Amino acid sequence: MSFQFATPWILGLVFLVPLLLIVYYITRGREKLATLKHASVSITQGLPQSWRITWRPLLIALRMLTIILALIALARPQIVQGREIINGEGVEIALVLDVSGSMASLDFEPQNRLEAAKQVIGDFILERPYDKIGLVIFSNEAFSMSPLTLDRKMVERSLDQAELASELGLEDGTAIGLGIANAANMLANSEAESKVIVLLTDGVNNAGQIDPLTAAEAAKALDIKIYTIGAARPGQVPVPVQTRFGGTDIAYMESELDEETLRQVAEITGGQYFRAKDTAGLKAIYEEINTLEKSQVEIQVFNQYTELANAALFPALLILVLELFLRYTIFRRIP
Repeated sequence: MSFQFATPWILGLVFLVPLLLIVYYITRGREKLATLKHASVSITQGLPQSWRITWRPLLIALRMLTIILALIALARPQIVQGREIINGEGVEIALVLDVSGSMASLDFEPQNRLEAAKQVIGDFILERPYDKIGLVIFSNEAFSMSPLTLDRKMVERSLDQAELASELGLEDGTAIGLGIANAANMLANSEAESKVIVLLTDGVNNAGQIDPLTAAEAAKALDIKIYTIGAARPGQVPVPVQTRFGGTDIAYMESELDEETLRQVAEITGGQYFRAKDTAGLKAIYEEINTLEKSQVEIQVFNQYTELANAALFPALLILVLELFLRYTIFRRIP
């Protein structure tokens, strides 16, 4: 529901009201007022001013208020109530996010890899209003943070709660195969025509009892497409490490990313592999996936308009009647 004016340009005429006041007082000053001849001016000095003279400017104030309300009515204020009818269905997407210790690497400035990924994934979620989206995180194990849902707030809250494995009290490791298997299980009973897994990792599968390629074959059997993203800058990257005194220092370590396995996982399922070397590159990848996986949704919008002009017009008429009544009775001029 929203409020609007059907012809808002008319409201610009309200700014002419002060000009009307100026014109009124200029012409009023030139009027030749009625006079009374008497023998001596001294008999009129010291007489109190009548309350009718004091309150007479009320008439012009009422007239100006009438004009303003009439202009508002002519601008046609409206309340608009929209209703959407959605036909078709969206894509069902399982987002899989690596939260292992290496995701703390600081090569995705000004944030670490995990925080950069969360920010970009959050933007991606907002771009998919008609898709069911779920979230899986993995380190040494894989966990479902959010089931498939249309509730964007729920997925966003789950994404906000995703932290590094050490902060969540999880054992470190990179179980890519388990992450894929958990997401595939989430999509297994889906009847959607398009089922997609978007997996982001920065390492090599070194944990879990399921090989990534085996998990990819299982996903293919369920007609699930997997997009894999390797998020790591090549070479040595800065990584925060704990010192013996409880502080934090920066050490440089070599990035380890199994691009070949990630590429094979994508190829097996008909998806694509992407490599992100910084935050801008990561954002571009999710934007490309957003264009590749279009929702087959047709939206019809119906708007209902409730006119509110009478709410301004009736008071304007009442004020005008009041002003005319006062002008020709209490504030009547003689002659």
